Amino acid sequence: MAELVEHGQLFIGGELTDPLGEDVIEVISPHTQEVIGRVPHASRADVDAAVAAARTAFDEGSWPRLSLGERIEVVSRIKDAIAVRHEEIARVISSENGSPYSWSVLAQALGAMMVWDSAITVARTFTFEEQRDGVLGRLLVRREPVGVVAAVVPWNVPQFVAAAKLAPALLAGCTVVLKPSPESPLDAYILAEITKEAGLPEGVLSILPADREVSEYLVGHPGIDKVSFTGSVGAGKRVMEVAAHNLTRVTLELGGKSAAVVLPDADVEAAVAGIVPSAWMNNGQACVAQTRILLPRSRYDEFAEALAAAASSLVVGDPLDPATQVGPLVAERQQRRNLDYIRIGQEEGAKILTGGGRPAGLDRGWYVEPTLFGDVDNSMRIAREEIFGPVICLLPYGDESEAVKIANDSDYGLSGSVWTADVAHGIEVAKQVRTGTYNVNTFSLDMLGPFGGYKSSGLGREFGPEGFGEYLEHKMIHLPAGWEG
Repeated sequence: MAELVEHGQLFIGGELTDPLGEDVIEVISPHTQEVIGRVPHASRADVDAAVAAARTAFDEGSWPRLSLGERIEVVSRIKDAIAVRHEEIARVISSENGSPYSWSVLAQALGAMMVWDSAITVARTFTFEEQRDGVLGRLLVRREPVGVVAAVVPWNVPQFVAAAKLAPALLAGCTVVLKPSPESPLDAYILAEITKEAGLPEGVLSILPADREVSEYLVGHPGIDKVSFTGSVGAGKRVMEVAAHNLTRVTLELGGKSAAVVLPDADVEAAVAGIVPSAWMNNGQACVAQTRILLPRSRYDEFAEALAAAASSLVVGDPLDPATQVGPLVAERQQRRNLDYIRIGQEEGAKILTGGGRPAGLDRGWYVEPTLFGDVDNSMRIAREEIFGPVICLLPYGDESEAVKIANDSDYGLSGSVWTADVAHGIEVAKQVRTGTYNVNTFSLDMLGPFGGYKSSGLGREFGPEGFGEYLEHKMIHLPAGWEG
């Protein structure tokens, strides 16, 4: 049995503080189904205290008034500490959410460090102030911090998403109340320790693990100037609705049902090697996962056989075992959801090529086999709805125009990829698919470019100067005629 991790206080305004409520969150291992941690459940009163601390720090404190260079020094120390402690962070996250340790090291921990580092790179060259000629005279255009930010992060990549919100917000001069998911609050205490040791001033950051009800209270709090949310479409709509009462600005990074388009000239080995990790990464619990694989009918059997063989060879097991490629899903409800979709897919007429149930020999833990459905029609629920697990669909198409039509026939528009022997032609296909992120013969997420979605996949962008700008307000100052400054 894993050692029980217990925290009795909340991180409010940069200090560990006794909670004002009595509720407790129990963290359950998705591998053993045992309790591995306990932390306080933040109450509404705790939210009030955190927002008040952030409000005072922004309105009266030093952080927004420091030079950019001074803020970069503090944020650089945070980034460096994450790099030093990356193995510890990876182990904790894998224990919480079932992410395979090898993937956690690269994506959960070092990936988060890269997000912090990329935000520093963007901040160094960002134009915070400029003069320009207006119609009626000279203008000074400033970009100023938006204020107090509520950052709500999910359980699937908690440190990566926290970094995507915290790094630009802090560098811009904002103060932040971070709300981790109740499934993954333990790693947030490591981040709290790191930020305190890095010298983040009093009031600038609070971290409040809580459920949806308290999250809704935070999002609707009149002391919040900006909400940055990552999660499901349904929750995103509710965030937008609640924030609208105060006209609070929102950034929403929501779900996906991304299509990998395999063109007839694609190399089988190369395409399969690229698609499989992009489909089943993080146990399929990734918003950008390539969950619809579009195959030309002329080569359907060839590609389907190769993909099924690759999927069936994925190593399923203990997320802390370095050899594991697919671990358990985060919670019993997610396991049940995935098994329900597997049943639905069969009822709809799709054919299971591999997987389809619980892995043999893993009776304990919330496991689902890597599952590949063949002969899927895009009208089926398994092709249209985000399953968020290791269940992937193969969809045949006739010509390229039909492939593009199928790729675009979705409520989502977050990611996608095309696999071809002709990169230039692949770029032309990429231009036709309505998603915020696209890949040609590769799969990655670059933190120096804008990340976000079309349609139901969200509003706004993260990463790059576009994401940095989400934490800034624009101010225009009219200058008097003849003034030379």
